Amino acid sequence: MIPLATAVLAVALGAGQSQDEKTGGDAHLSRATQLVREQLYEAAAGEYEAALTSRPNDPRVHLQYAVCLFNLGRNDEARKEFERVRDIAGESRYVTYYLGRIDLLANDYESAIKLLGAAAANPPFPDTAFHLGVAYASFGDDKAAIQWLEQAVKASPQDYRVHYRLARAYSSAGREEEAGREYTSYERLRNEQKATEEVVRACSDALHGSPPANAREICHRIYDPNDPEKLTLLGQLFGDSGMPEDALEPLSRAAQLDPKSFEALHDLGVSYFRLRRYQEARKPLETAVSLRPEFYGSVALVRATLYMLGDDAAALPVLEHALRLKPSDTETRAVVEKLRIARKQ
Repeated sequence: MIPLATAVLAVALGAGQSQDEKTGGDAHLSRATQLVREQLYEAAAGEYEAALTSRPNDPRVHLQYAVCLFNLGRNDEARKEFERVRDIAGESRYVTYYLGRIDLLANDYESAIKLLGAAAANPPFPDTAFHLGVAYASFGDDKAAIQWLEQAVKASPQDYRVHYRLARAYSSAGREEEAGREYTSYERLRNEQKATEEVVRACSDALHGSPPANAREICHRIYDPNDPEKLTLLGQLFGDSGMPEDALEPLSRAAQLDPKSFEALHDLGVSYFRLRRYQEARKPLETAVSLRPEFYGSVALVRATLYMLGDDAAALPVLEHALRLKPSDTETRAVVEKLRIARKQ
């Protein structure tokens, strides 16, 4: 399965490409985004390199390329790309997060604690506290490790990795009863994860090779009305396979269970947008933007939705925000100027 941070960037940044980018000189970027979603990172890296020949100073492309390199384990190259993003666009909590993770993997725990601690003030991804807790545990600070890993459990209670690391931290601190409780949670969740992975593989295969009715039957084995993460995953699988109508119910349910899930809200808005149900797409997309205002993909979809609804007054601040995120977007700049003139008149 795609790591959460990678999935979010692939969906949100990929969705923000204009039609000209997809069909013109930046077709490499569009192909790279799709390859990342399919976890074909080596092929994606080549496409990003090709995209950078025509857009050498675009921080969004450098960021996506850096994340791709990180997932390939090419961490020295990834570090250079993340630093390149920082040089071009300034400080970013996303870059800080990834540089902290690279330092953690390089056993530079002091630097990892500093960087991940800075990112944790406004965490870009739900697993920020988890990696900060691991950094503290590796550094030998059990008290701080437990503090952050307990926060990580609250943020991601279904992630077996968090329970395992917290169990180790409790054990290291001599809190054996609490460690035993966390080890029990780890074993239960790990077994559930293995079962889910098998069903996801079967669903993915069915969506690409079976009639839709058979694929639906197989994929609905993932469905759990009380688990927002499984519901979001099911919706994403349907959406990625060109079945946005089937994605609506699980994504709507996921958004109800977890109203602050960026992934569920973004994908729900994408599904409505693909079905041209623009009024229904508006609310989840606007909520997604409020949760992750730095993701150009959601902002661009809100912009497109408001355009389709003819709501120029609401579209202008969204367009201005999109332009701040991507100053090189000449098309958006022209529309902004046009709307500003109309508003004055």
